[in-house]
Amino acid sequence: MVRENEIRAAEVAVDFPLQMDAGVIFIGRINTPWTSRLMCPRQGRLDGPVCTITLFEPWVRALDNITDFERLEVLYWLHLSRRDLVKQSPANDGTTRGTFALRSPVRPNPIGTAIVKLAGREGAILKVQGLNCLDNTPLLDLKPDRTLFKPIAPPQPGDYETNEARG
Repeated sequence: MVRENEIRAAEVAVDFPLQMDAGVIFIGRINTPWTSRLMCPRQGRLDGPVCTITLFEPWVRALDNITDFERLEVLYWLHLSRRDLVKQSPANDGTTRGTFALRSPVRPNPIGTAIVKLAGREGAILKVQGLNCLDNTPLLDLKPDRTLFKPIAPPQPGDYETNEARG
């Protein structure tokens, strides 16, 4: 069963550091049909509901040419997730795994990622399918799906193609 914020038997929490090493800015908000982790799917589906991503100013201009890509990688902040568990028991059966061996939203830096299908753009708003985050989730970044991306610059020394050509 999906849970909200309880600690299960055999899970381990640590004191969370008060000092932060880096800062991030939210560049937009994600709107989805889900308001609780109990309702949210564990994995997004490219045939799932259409959700919206709204970019804040001054980042709207960064969307230029985004419709050249059919799929995007979305990075978002899991703002309601715990951050202090180092051992988790996803099956709630008494066995645990290290947090970094899981795709759980409970992590020290709760960054979520999803590959989504771009269904359209209307100004600052992207319509996408494939998300699995809660309504009003803060947006960290957008990128073309790396499997579709073709580098713009010619190969440089040290690039894979250059090393391959050297044999």
